[in-house]
Amino acid sequence: MKPSSAKNKGRLLQQWTAKKLMEYAPELEQGDVVSTSMGAGGEDVKLSPAARRIYPFQIECKSRNKVAIYNDYVQAAGHGSNEPVVVIKQNHSKPLVIVDADYFFKHFRHHDSKTDLP
Repeated sequence: MKPSSAKNKGRLLQQWTAKKLMEYAPELEQGDVVSTSMGAGGEDVKLSPAARRIYPFQIECKSRNKVAIYNDYVQAAGHGSNEPVVVIKQNHSKPLVIVDADYFFKHFRHHDSKTDLP
């Protein structure tokens, strides 16, 4: 794959992620969640202070041709009708949890006590 094609895949994933973050937090305004330019240092999706209160994490996006985690996810999905979750760990590293992106954005957004008031 040409480097330009690889960068385009990454750019599209960053833009998709930014769109999903905005979709599940309609109280945010344009500019609160921004996909950074390719090659820029730091986070791939920049969050304003307002967005960071809702989503208190840093985002790194990786779009690759093949990742074995997908096979593990399909295996987890085949175990029943509940949401598939994959816990992965490599040597000398912390375990990570893999879930469907839409499920994550919809169910695990941080609730700011000020915005939860009626």
